[in-house]
Amino acid sequence: MLVTAGGGGAGRGIATHFHAAGAKVLACDVDTAGIRSLEAECPGLLGIVADAGDEASVQRAFDAAVGHMGGVDVLVNNVGIAGPTAAAEDVTLDQWNESLRVNLTSHFLFARAVIPAMKAQGSGLIVNISSGSAKVGLPLRLPYVVTKGAVLSMSMNLARELGPFGIRVNAILPGAIKGARVDRVIKAKAEALGIDPADYERSLLRYISMRTMVDPEDVAAMISFLASPAGSRISGQSIGVDGNIEWEE
Repeated sequence: MLVTAGGGGAGRGIATHFHAAGAKVLACDVDTAGIRSLEAECPGLLGIVADAGDEASVQRAFDAAVGHMGGVDVLVNNVGIAGPTAAAEDVTLDQWNESLRVNLTSHFLFARAVIPAMKAQGSGLIVNISSGSAKVGLPLRLPYVVTKGAVLSMSMNLARELGPFGIRVNAILPGAIKGARVDRVIKAKAEALGIDPADYERSLLRYISMRTMVDPEDVAAMISFLASPAGSRISGQSIGVDGNIEWEE
């Protein structure tokens, strides 16, 4: 398995889940400290410091994966940034382009890297992490929602193109994943709305049918299912792991 943004959050949960199950894992991240602590926690796991939105960096990570594992059977495109919290007219072109580079181009670059070898072996699984926000929209988060929506289109199109070669492609749409990242997002959105972060968090949960956030392990478990024999005929799907997001504001 190759997982991007594996140094923390959901990516770390995915990497540790598969490592504990006995899989060979390579995790990459721009966060050097996060990657080194992951390697220390999971002996035998290989961590690479890499920028998933940079072509040369992606190639180095893929080459390291081939050297470490002999190939890539499962790619998890997990990397993503929150992007700006601002009215659409206040989003700068630099912010827009950086959201595209990290949240979308990274997925393309890693998929492009692994596809030839997956075609040659006649099998493979690519899982792209989108967001529940792609279904319902989220005001003041335009670049994030647009990129996560594009991930769904990329997944559907790749599933059609690669299916004849035995390669499956699916998208997972998580809800708010517990951890430091969502805490920062909640704080930024509350500041933009001029309300207390605790009040915004309560409103966030009100529009989730199950009234709960998601654990990283929930996402890891779904990917584990897709990678198992039970998921061998599942492709081209957008799978919510979100407690059923009804709306966001």
